[in-house]
Order: sequence, then C-alpha cells, then structure tokens
Amino acid sequence: MLKGFKDFILRGNVLDLAVGVVIGTAFTAIVNAVVASIITPLVALFFEASATGEFGPKVTNIYGNEVVFPLGDLISAVISFLAVAVVVYFVFVLPMNTFKARVEARKGTPAEEPQEEPAAATEAELLVEIRDLLARNSAPRPPA
Repeated sequence: MLKGFKDFILRGNVLDLAVGVVIGTAFTAIVNAVVASIITPLVALFFEASATGEFGPKVTNIYGNEVVFPLGDLISAVISFLAVAVVVYFVFVLPMNTFKARVEARKGTPAEEPQEEPAAATEAELLVEIRDLLARNSAPRPPA
C-alpha cells in the first residue's frame, strides 16, 4: 500500500498539480485586479452597483412580510464570471497560444500533426483469418 502511494507521489502528476494550484492562486490576484480596474468601472457605467441586491421579484410570505429574491446578485455574479473568463482568454490564453504557434513555426516542426491509425480489419477479413487459423490448427500432424 505504501509502495503504491510512493509511486503515485513520485509520478510527477501530483507535483504538477500542486504547482498549478499555487500558480493559479497567484494568478487569481492578477485577474481580479484587471477585472476590478477595467471591467467593473465599465459595468458601472450602465448599472448602479448599490442597487443590485434590491433587484428582483418581491413576494409576501405567510407572515405578511415582503421577501426579495435578489436576482441582481445572481446577475452580478454571472457578469463577473463572464468578465473574468473574457480577461483570462483574451489577455492570457490567446496570446500564449499565438506565441506557442510561432515558436513551433520557427522550429520548422508542425504543431502536433494527427497520426493516422491503421485501418481496422473488416468483419469478412477477420472471419477469413479465423477460418485459416482453425484449418491450420485442426490439420492432422505427422507423427514425430
């Protein structure tokens, strides 16, 4: 059991995952700063930020009190998520993919060409092969 755990730890995947989590955590600060500095002020041009929690349908409960379903908070969360996704893609992912493609082009090697797999045998070919094997194995053998 300990040998399996040791193999798992030393395989490298755990270390790669740990590095990814640490870098991702540090990267979050950058993305949040971009969103807070650029995207949030752009959204504030169209929506009043303080009113988002009060936006939504109001229903009277069984005690006669009014309950607000804060859809504004949900809409804010969706806009924030989309803003983060847009920033991550256009500021980081797209330029990195473009950079990698240029590096591969300079090396003169095509970027991951799909390799052709050998064509699978048809049912008829497999049946012929089975027949031939059975005939060869069932043929009488000369005495030794």
